[in-house]
Amino acid sequence: QFILGEIYAQALEAAGYDVNTDLNLGSEQVALQALEAGEISGYPEYTSTALTSFFGLAPEDVPGDPDQATEESQAEFEKQGLVTFSAAPFNSANAVGLLKETADQLGVSKVSDLEGKSQDLALFGSPECRQRVDCLVGLEDGYGLKFKSFTPVDIEQRYPVLDSGQADLSILFTTDPQLSSQADKYVILEDDQGVFPAGNPVFVATQAAVDQAGPDFQETVENVQEGLTLEVMQELNARVDLDREEPAAVAAQYLQEEGYIQ
Repeated sequence: QFILGEIYAQALEAAGYDVNTDLNLGSEQVALQALEAGEISGYPEYTSTALTSFFGLAPEDVPGDPDQATEESQAEFEKQGLVTFSAAPFNSANAVGLLKETADQLGVSKVSDLEGKSQDLALFGSPECRQRVDCLVGLEDGYGLKFKSFTPVDIEQRYPVLDSGQADLSILFTTDPQLSSQADKYVILEDDQGVFPAGNPVFVATQAAVDQAGPDFQETVENVQEGLTLEVMQELNARVDLDREEPAAVAAQYLQEEGYIQ
């Protein structure tokens, strides 16, 4: 979130806008309230968060298809009198991860490949995984999989349990920096049946801000996010989480490397 916000802010500043990023809004509910009150002009929100936290969808009803989730989010925001731009390419979501060595041994690249194999595999996930559609519930009900065991674990342990051999499978995040920095070690399985809710970020703004800012506002936001694929976002996160660079510096590097700013 910090990197993404800096990318938008620095790009808009380079386009000539006066941007204030001093507000630390906290939860999505606080951010939406600030937007509706006119205290902020816009911010990026994830489609899965918007549909569940704002618009009352059950997690299992959030589309796994990013385009459909974006369309439904945009329609709901429009009912609130808010404007949404197109979604960024990367999908921030849960994913089934494992060691590449294990994936090669099992011959799996997508979740449905686990059919006939999962009963011999140990799955680790967050404590709430038993109740989440983007975790054990979706794997069991959506894919019809049964596992040898499921063990709840703190999210900080999602990679150590793979490294130690405790887990055959672990619930990871699609934007995890380890998936970039150690791509030869870890892989995630494709959610090929679209069971897990899609979580692409969409920039949400007030109509007043859009009208006042002019067409360059939306064009700038959508232009700079075009290159934010999942692989790129993993790499940017790695620069912050693993290399300890500042989000603002990483955002500036991205914008310069992609030719958006000098």
